Amino acid sequence: MYSTSDFRKGLKVTFKEEPYIIIDFQHVKPGKGGAFVRTKLKNLVTGRVLEETFRSGEKLEQPDLEEKDVQYLYFDSKDGYVFMDKSTYEQLHLPVDQVGDNKFYLLENMDLFISLYKGKPISLDFPTTVNLEVVKSEPGIKGDTATGATKPATLSTGLVVQVPLFINEGDVLKVDTRTGEYIERTKN
Repeated sequence: MYSTSDFRKGLKVTFKEEPYIIIDFQHVKPGKGGAFVRTKLKNLVTGRVLEETFRSGEKLEQPDLEEKDVQYLYFDSKDGYVFMDKSTYEQLHLPVDQVGDNKFYLLENMDLFISLYKGKPISLDFPTTVNLEVVKSEPGIKGDTATGATKPATLSTGLVVQVPLFINEGDVLKVDTRTGEYIERTKN
């Protein structure tokens, strides 16, 4: 059981008999009355987002999810994204709409965790950062760095991020998978 004091972004809970993930929360202590927690919950099965308020101390159950260690294999236009269970070598399929914008962080042979609810794959757990190569970027203008200016760069997966002017095509960048933002240039 999770108490409201345990709430954090990314926590998976059971609410109304279905698995949800907390995407945002805020502890509120009004001047009058008891404290409460405002949350945004995303249904892991349907993808629907709810805004819900819980009284302080209220408890939610841990969802009955099975985690599998998988490897991303390829994208198939008919079956969606294909993953291989690393222990049984069984193939698992996730439809395009369930992967959503996370497709920009998928690299072939990448190791991930997939969550199953009642035997059906419902979500992917990505590493915090991924390294992606810059395939398209305009050259920076010399002397334009005093303002901390940025420019768009297209990465190998199609993701477009804002980067500092010194980034060039062929550089490998570390990108945060939670926010989609540039972190640093790596030495690859």
